[in-house]
Amino acid sequence: MRYSHEDGQLVKQPVGYWTWAANKTLMAYVRGRLAAIGITQPQWWVLHQVLLSGGGATRDEVVAAQRDNLDVGAGLVQDIDLLVERGLLVEEVGVEEEGGRLRITDEGRELHGRAARTQQESREKVHAGISDEEYLATLKVLQRMMHNAGADVRRL
Repeated sequence: MRYSHEDGQLVKQPVGYWTWAANKTLMAYVRGRLAAIGITQPQWWVLHQVLLSGGGATRDEVVAAQRDNLDVGAGLVQDIDLLVERGLLVEEVGVEEEGGRLRITDEGRELHGRAARTQQESREKVHAGISDEEYLATLKVLQRMMHNAGADVRRL
C-alpha cells in the first residue's frame, strides 16, 4: 500500500482530518454495500435492535438505543415507518402508555440475515491486512486523544 505522505510528513498531519476522511470513506463503503441489498444503515440498526430485543421493542426504545449512534436519533422514526410499510416489521398495538411493540417479520428476519452477512463481509474487507493488535492499538490511541480533548469515552 502507498501512503499519502512520507512518515516524517504524515506524523505532522492533523488527526481530525484523517478521522473525518476515514469516517466519510468507510460510511460510504458500508452504506453502499447495504444499499445494494435494499436497506439503509439506519434501517439495519432498527431491524437489529428489534431482533435483539426478543419480545419486540417500542419505537421509543429503538430510538433511545440508537440516539447517539452517529447522530441518527429521532430520525429513525421515518426508517421505522418505512420498515413497517415494507412488511419487514409489524407494530402490535399495546397498552397506551407503552405504545405498540415492533416485531420483526419473517421477511425482515431474512433481510436482517443478508444485511448481517454483508456487514461481516464489509468488515473483513476493511480489516484485510490489519492485525487485531494493530486495530486495538489504533482504537486505544483514538480514545486516548478523545480523552485528552475532554471526552469520557466510557459514555460513548
